[in-house]
Parts: sequence; structure tokens; C-alpha cells
Amino acid sequence: MSKIINGRTISKGIVLGEVLMSKDAISFLGGINPKNGMCEELGHCLYGKCISGKILVFPSGKGSTVGSYVMLQLSKNNKAPLAIINVSAEPIIAVGAIISNIAMIDNLEQDPFTFLQDGMQIKVDADNGFIELQ
Repeated sequence: MSKIINGRTISKGIVLGEVLMSKDAISFLGGINPKNGMCEELGHCLYGKCISGKILVFPSGKGSTVGSYVMLQLSKNNKAPLAIINVSAEPIIAVGAIISNIAMIDNLEQDPFTFLQDGMQIKVDADNGFIELQ
């Protein structure tokens, strides 16, 4: 039986995929390599992991406004995440998701860190503002 958790749409799209969790905020400028999708920020909980093709869950963004363009470059290189779930979206990540056509949702009715785990398969329906647990 599936479970629906409502949220707020930031960037439209509907995807199915595997969750990749980060307890740390993400700076795409300097933190994520746009050529290969690898996290290169020393000390980050995702250091050495690839975000490409994942449903990336993290609290919020941090850092430079250029991060939006790094997200666009990830998309152009086919290395972007399938979707982004934030606890609370901030403008840099929101703009990056919109210009990169990455489905994005935030403000879920439950804290995603209480029920999502790495490797879970979920559906993000950012067209209608919810995620679905399989």
C-alpha cells in the first residue's frame, strides 16, 4: 500500500527513483562536480558519492548564486539528480531546479528525515505537489 505525503511544488516533473539523503546543506558551486555529479566537498556527508539519477534529499542549499548555473551544467551533462526534495527551498536551489528542469518539492507535511532512507524507491510528483512511498 502506498503512502502520499503532500508538499509544495517548486519545479514541475514526475519521476520514480532512488533516494539519496544528505543531512548537510549542499553548495553546488564547489561542492558538486558538474562534469560527473560527484560530491567533492571535503567533510560533507555525501563526499565521494554521485548525485546523478537520484532523488536528492537535503535540508536546503548554501553558497553562491552561481550554484544555479552549476545545476544547469549538471543537467546539460546528463549528471543532474532526477528530483530534489528540500526541507525548505531557498532561491539558489529553486532557480537551479527550474532552469534545469529538475523536479523539486519542499515543505512536506512530515520531515523527510523521519521517514525517508537511502536507497528507498519513491515517486516525486511535483506536478501535483506530493511524494509517494511505494
